[in-house]
Order: sequence, then C-alpha cells, then structure tokens
Amino acid sequence: MPKVKVVIPARNEEQALGKVLSEIPPGIAQVVVADNGSTDGTAQVARQHGATVVHVPEPGYGRACLAGIEACGECDIIVFLDGDASDYPAEMTQLIGPIADGDVDCVIGSRVLGQREKGALTPQQRFGNALACALMKLFWKSQFTDLGPFRAIRKSSLDALNMQAPTFGWTVEMQVRVLKQKIPYAEIPVNYRKRIGTSKISGTVKGVVLAGYYILGTIFLEALRGKPKAGED
Repeated sequence: MPKVKVVIPARNEEQALGKVLSEIPPGIAQVVVADNGSTDGTAQVARQHGATVVHVPEPGYGRACLAGIEACGECDIIVFLDGDASDYPAEMTQLIGPIADGDVDCVIGSRVLGQREKGALTPQQRFGNALACALMKLFWKSQFTDLGPFRAIRKSSLDALNMQAPTFGWTVEMQVRVLKQKIPYAEIPVNYRKRIGTSKISGTVKGVVLAGYYILGTIFLEALRGKPKAGED
C-alpha cells in the first residue's frame, strides 16, 4: 500500500476541524494541519485528534499548503482538503485509488460533478470555477470542471510542479502545471456540504475580489510563460 499523508490548511477552524479529522479514513500515515495564523483553538483541536501541527503565521492558502508539504517529509501520495468540514473526508479513498493503481498521478475532486447541499457553493464560486475551467480549456485543452480543494497527487509529481503560489492561486496553479507538464490526471465526483463557520474567501467581498484576482492572474501568468523547458517548472 502507498504511504499516504494528508495536508489540511486551516485558519480559525476550531468548530469544524474536529469533525474533519474524525472522518478521515484509517490507514493514513500522517495528518498535517497547517495552522495559518489562527486566533482560536484550531491548533489544540488538531493535536487532540493526533494531527501534526505546523504554524504558518503569514496568511496565505498556498503558504499553508507549502508548509504542510514540507512537514510531510517522505511519502507516496499527499491528499489536500479544507478544514471547514465542507468536504467528506471518507471519500479520500476514491481520490487515492486511481493513483495507487498507477492510472494517473493527480486526482481532483469535482464538486460540480458530485452532489452539493443547497447553498454550499455560492454563485460567486460557481462563476469563478466555470470561468477558470473555461480558460484552462482554451489554453491547454483541459477537461477540468472544478478547482476543488479536495485533491490527491503523487508526491514525486507534486515535487516536479515546483508549486509557488502563496495565496488563492494555489489550486489553479497546480492544475495548470499538471496540464503543462502533461502529468496524467483525472476528476472524480465528490459531495460537498455547507461549511461550518464563515468562509474567508466567499464570505466577504474582499475575499471574492482577491480570490478572483489571484486565480485569473495565475492562469494568465502561466499562459504567458508557455511550455516548461526540460528541468524547469
């Protein structure tokens, strides 16, 4: 069996994190919670449930993910999911399966293809996802339908992506670089529910604007960079 580790970027998710951690299926080698400057009991909840905590004081979704990856050390597969209880951690095995079988190196959980609670995805999220996926299809003939945060990737392929996006562009940067490097990928339907607490992105006007700016900016920047040369990201 492959050695699987989980990275959960979290900021002020004290209310939701315990539920997330308790629903992670058995057999996971390590769970790393990247505490992105929380002012509540997020870190304490994580430790109570046996997770490794890495503190990332500077805000940024990508920064938290990068710190979580570093804390994972050696492994075969890394799974990413949010700490707000909107994902269903029990579906993790479905994301891992195609990678463990050697069919693909990256699996994105698509909320668009799965079942969603009413109101779980805001109109802004649906529009932003659709626009980003349309641009990826235009530039790289992508088949992605979502920028879902619930995803799994082979560690060696993740290392090859040389991920750099520090904030909201993280998810789309991964998908674009998978496309540019022709890493085999797949999407599977995942279910999605209303998060516990207020979203730091879709819950505020500022968050929506910044997320859109970074996501679209990342796509156009990667398009301008063109195809990577041998040995480059």
